[in-house]
Amino acid sequence: QLVESGGGLVQAGGSLRLSCAASGRTFSSYAMGWFRQAPGKEREFVAAIARSGGTTYVADSVKGRFTISRDNAKNMVYLHMNSLKPEDTAVYYCVAAPQVFGSHIPTMSYEYGYWGQGTQVTVSS
Repeated sequence: QLVESGGGLVQAGGSLRLSCAASGRTFSSYAMGWFRQAPGKEREFVAAIARSGGTTYVADSVKGRFTISRDNAKNMVYLHMNSLKPEDTAVYYCVAAPQVFGSHIPTMSYEYGYWGQGTQVTVSS
């Protein structure tokens, strides 16, 4: 089970940190990620992190502004969002996928079998 928190309303240029709490004993065996979906738009990859936390991918649209991190001891993954823009407004979903050690980190939505319920982020101009 994945439970997101930390969303809300923020002004452009502001920051938010999204958190995702994962249940289960094998959290460190999963690649974790974040997707987002704005009204009327397709679901979009935002960021992903390897099971060990050693490798991360961030979408070009948020590169330099967003970072992803995880704490395997706490079964938590985070999305740190800085310099937020109105176009970042969306529902943000935490996702998880089993990852064989050394394999690629998934970046496509169909590769993730576990999804949270989503948390709304609204950036006002």
